[in-house]
Amino acid sequence: MAQNATIYKIELSVCDMDRHYYETHKLTVAKHPSETDERLMVRLLAFALNAHEHLELTKGLSTDDEPDIWQKSLSGEIDLWVALGLPSEKVVRQSCSKAKSVIVYPYGGKTAEMWWEKIQNSTSRFDNLRVVNFAQADTTALAQLANRAMKLQVNIQEGDVMIGLDETTLYVTPQIWKDDS
Repeated sequence: MAQNATIYKIELSVCDMDRHYYETHKLTVAKHPSETDERLMVRLLAFALNAHEHLELTKGLSTDDEPDIWQKSLSGEIDLWVALGLPSEKVVRQSCSKAKSVIVYPYGGKTAEMWWEKIQNSTSRFDNLRVVNFAQADTTALAQLANRAMKLQVNIQEGDVMIGLDETTLYVTPQIWKDDS
């Protein structure tokens, strides 16, 4: 028998001083049965880093032709495509052809580093691609925060991220492996 998704209710307050974005998002997130707490929290962090009034969480793992997060224009074009994990070079190429801007957030320590070594050269032609890694220690600590009802406070300043939940505060420094400029 197939398992159902677990529903998470999240109040995500974003204070992004780099982009001058200050907003609280009330999110209902379906965690796929095969999704780990680590991936769920990376998804929320990626949402916070790109927060916008039109940014949406998609069906994620349950569909192959959508990213984990996207932002569409009012005319339906994909302005931003956000993928998590270690997509193949083919998926990266297809994503870059579908969206104005693509961000991949790999995580997983040594596995992510090996993935990047493998596809780095083939991605140099994509001017609309950005790759931002999260350190293994950061994502492992993030996973410990996962709870079905969360009030997360995310502060972003000069590229550094502070995540607060209840009495816990985590600091994450995203590592830019490829910039889209």
